Amino acid sequence: MDMSESTEKQDATEQQANVPNHYANDGAKYYALMVLTIVYSFNFIDRQLLSILQESIKADLSLSDSQLGLLTGFAFAVFYVTAGIPIARWADRANRRNIIAMSVGLWSLMTALSGFVQNYMQLLVARIGVGIGEAGGSPPSHSVISDIFPPESRASAISFYSTGVNIGILFGFLLGGWLNEFFGWRVAFIIVGAPGILLAIVVRMTLKEPVRGLSENKQVSTESVPFMDVLQVLWSRLSFRHMALAAALNAFAGYSTTNWTASFFIRSHGMTTGELGTWLALIIGLGGAVGVLCGGLLADRLAPRDKRWYVWLPAITGFICVPFMAAVYIVDNPYVALVLSIVPGLLFNVYLGNTIATTHGLVGLRMRATASAILFLILNIIGLGIGPWSIGLLSDVLAPSLGADSLRQAMLYVIPPIMFWSACHFFLASKNLRQDLAAAPN
Repeated sequence: MDMSESTEKQDATEQQANVPNHYANDGAKYYALMVLTIVYSFNFIDRQLLSILQESIKADLSLSDSQLGLLTGFAFAVFYVTAGIPIARWADRANRRNIIAMSVGLWSLMTALSGFVQNYMQLLVARIGVGIGEAGGSPPSHSVISDIFPPESRASAISFYSTGVNIGILFGFLLGGWLNEFFGWRVAFIIVGAPGILLAIVVRMTLKEPVRGLSENKQVSTESVPFMDVLQVLWSRLSFRHMALAAALNAFAGYSTTNWTASFFIRSHGMTTGELGTWLALIIGLGGAVGVLCGGLLADRLAPRDKRWYVWLPAITGFICVPFMAAVYIVDNPYVALVLSIVPGLLFNVYLGNTIATTHGLVGLRMRATASAILFLILNIIGLGIGPWSIGLLSDVLAPSLGADSLRQAMLYVIPPIMFWSACHFFLASKNLRQDLAAAPN
């Protein structure tokens, strides 16, 4: 590096040092975390709503399970992850607060518009719009949280943020189930989508952009890191390869379960959307929120003894889930099946906060949003893209011989083995995790 380049970098870091710190007190930190968690909740309310409504939509628009799988999985995921990379690159060099606000507004508008569609293609386009909007939510939010909270409490903070998944599922099932029962699926989309536009204004007007590197007390150059450099750093970490695949497989099982469980109970057990939505809101929504938050808190408490607890914990909970997941599809009584599903509901998302926080620990400060986007690309292509779609395809294949029980068997054959495979890779990630964290760039 020549003297002029050194001077330019020094000037950049000095300018950054003069930027006011809006998060010097805990109140500002936790307000930001709360608002971002609400944003993430709306993300999953809008995403999850389709799952509880899909049986009504299927009947109204004459759709197949494969088409439903595309709507909730592959078509959504492809645009979600494709848009996620350039938005994350933008977030690593621009104002993340503004990106989040615009994203909330877009996905909420497209959710509301879903209530006006007249055919499958129009609904598909609306869901693609939701996917593009939601792509700008998590990577910038992850980056903001990692700049506000220090490494020793980062998994807890990101796990709290990640409860937005389950809070969103809770309200998606609860609101969607009862609104559909009383007013129909079109009204449900409109009522659930509209408030997000107001939330976008709240984000824009009340959140402040944090100083990058704030939580580590490091000065960060204003230069953005090339995408291939971020990818190279992550690929060079064997622990990340195993962890990313494990997270993707866990998401495969989780999204497949969440997107098809309502249809399974309606078809195989004859339950109504209102009653079922209440059950699933409590089991997957409330239970999952408790699980993901406690997973991050417990991992942060155990990590000072050994950093490998960040991946050991999701490995252990993954193995515990498997027999309960299989039993849900074997028992004949719907209420026994719902009670059995409490254990996976609690433990499904324990991996999420730990995986994101550990990924941020493996990369430099200006790589975080891009690293999150890369992780989410892997996670969502395999988990969200292939998961629900594959269940729909297999259900269609089995339907001529099994009838209404084709979905039950498709879920039984696929979901428990995938969860077992995921837990194995979390365990393998522990082999190199400590040295990979120690080698992380600034």
